[in-house]
Amino acid sequence: MRWLLLIILLTGCSTLSLPSPSPGTQVDRVPAGTLDATAARTSLAALPLATPGRLDGYVRDCGNGKACVFGQPWFDTDGDGCDQRSQVLARDLTAVERKPGRCGVQSGTLDDPYTGSQISGVSKIQIDHVVPLAEMWRSGAAAWAPEQRVAAANDLRNLVAVSGKVNQSKGDKTPDEWMPPNAAYTCSYGRIYVTVKAAYRLTVAPAERTALEQALAACG
Repeated sequence: MRWLLLIILLTGCSTLSLPSPSPGTQVDRVPAGTLDATAARTSLAALPLATPGRLDGYVRDCGNGKACVFGQPWFDTDGDGCDQRSQVLARDLTAVERKPGRCGVQSGTLDDPYTGSQISGVSKIQIDHVVPLAEMWRSGAAAWAPEQRVAAANDLRNLVAVSGKVNQSKGDKTPDEWMPPNAAYTCSYGRIYVTVKAAYRLTVAPAERTALEQALAACG
């Protein structure tokens, strides 16, 4: 029951007005609940250091009876008929048009924080888990109850609408392996990442911590 309450608290259908990226200017575009730079630095220093665990047992696929360890993608966690993908699109895009009589977003424009470019067309947009689910698994989620993994996979603090192409290039990489091509988003990306790791008391690898320290240094 307490995880059901957590899921409800972590989600919701409220929209967030977000500024557009400006090349060469720091982009402060983050989900509600993201730590500020000072708090993120303090939280990062407190994260336990550990070598990432193995991916044994990690299965994201939910088709054909697969394990689906983080639950069905874009679960409607609060039962309001608006799944998490639709909520993030409505939050992050401008000029949003919904499907007639439904929550689903059929069109809109994204100022992509990862690339600094503007994208029109929902089919070209994907929702990124800033802390990848595979990384969550390696850094603590393997030991969680299924309900906690569903809550984490649908936590709006960890979800950002971005270019599908750049999201595919990121995959399951951690900050020591990948950072947004738009350097102006480095600070914001680091803040989001640390917020989620701290919220779920996940571990951090030494190289990962160093990369996050460098990202937060960009906050000024």
